[in-house]
Amino acid sequence: MAELTGKHVFAITASAFAVIIGVNVLLAVKAVSTFPGLEVANSYVAGQDFNERKAAQEALGWSMTPGYDNGRMTLAFTGKDGKPVVVSDLQVLVGRTTEAKEDSFPAFTRDGDLYAAEIPLHKGKWMIKVTATAADGTLFEQRSELYVKG
Repeated sequence: MAELTGKHVFAITASAFAVIIGVNVLLAVKAVSTFPGLEVANSYVAGQDFNERKAAQEALGWSMTPGYDNGRMTLAFTGKDGKPVVVSDLQVLVGRTTEAKEDSFPAFTRDGDLYAAEIPLHKGKWMIKVTATAADGTLFEQRSELYVKG
């Protein structure tokens, strides 16, 4: 059996720290390279009228429910009474919550009581960020999650 010397202990300790530092650097690079970006340019300014926008949206009483089947995404907007509502200026961001590589802005068209778009989605968790306008000009914003099986 070989004798354990100070050089061996130093090599073991230095190797352990090198592995730890290497893994930390790798994780930091991956975290920064896959971060989709900022939600708003200036959070202070965005927060100035948040309560007013929130109260106006809550007064609408709308809800939005996403659906997905065979490459077709649907959005169902309903009012306080549970009946479908008509929206305008519909903008939808569909993407993963952890990276922006698969983000897309599909064009939704009205299809009866629903809004629909053809969009191929892979299996897994998707984020849907919806912005729409009511007839009275009130802004409606909602972020939902959609799980695609398959």
